[in-house]
Amino acid sequence: MLHGNRAEGLPAHQRNASGLAWHNGAMDVSEKLVFLDLETTGANAVFDRITEIGLVEVDGAQVTHWSTLVNPGRPIPPFIERLTGISNRMVAAAPPLEEVLEPVLERLRGALFIAHNARFDHGFLSQACARAGRTLDNDVLCTVRLSRRLFPAERRHNLDALIERHRLVTGERHRALADADLLWQLWRRLDEQFAPEVLRPAVEALRQRRGEPASARKRPRTPARS
Repeated sequence: MLHGNRAEGLPAHQRNASGLAWHNGAMDVSEKLVFLDLETTGANAVFDRITEIGLVEVDGAQVTHWSTLVNPGRPIPPFIERLTGISNRMVAAAPPLEEVLEPVLERLRGALFIAHNARFDHGFLSQACARAGRTLDNDVLCTVRLSRRLFPAERRHNLDALIERHRLVTGERHRALADADLLWQLWRRLDEQFAPEVLRPAVEALRQRRGEPASARKRPRTPARS
């Protein structure tokens, strides 16, 4: 099931919905953002496979939600099925990743790739691209690191902690589109709480540019707007 608005009667990998117009005060208004979350058969990007992709694409004032189940070509372990609610039966008729990779890459084209614990999601998608002879060519921003930067006094920065701290509206937890939408909600909360002259430098400091080691960037801490 898709979180929020959806286009009825279409295959999951073709569903999308336009959201409300929104001015992105935290970034250059012309920059496209994609908030992305994956569900997988496990934690190893080399050996495990993707079972679901969900993303929120923000391109100017246009906001699009997009999601698909993915047939991983291997059984989903029982503990993963219990965690995500995605069963082997659900993915049996889903398209393989090769069939949905192009639409995903098209939505990511020219966008800032934003994910929670971005190394996980970006790593899985990078491995999938490599197996298909493609390249994932995006700057990356991790919302775990952004939360740590903006809220240094807080000890917990996992998604459940951010849901409680920022009063985010939850859908189906550990489902890709619902979790991607939580990041989109978080982004808007941060945009409300922090002045652009505070939030923009924090984002730029943590932004990992293609081919640039994360350690190469300076990370000064920034205070919240009073």
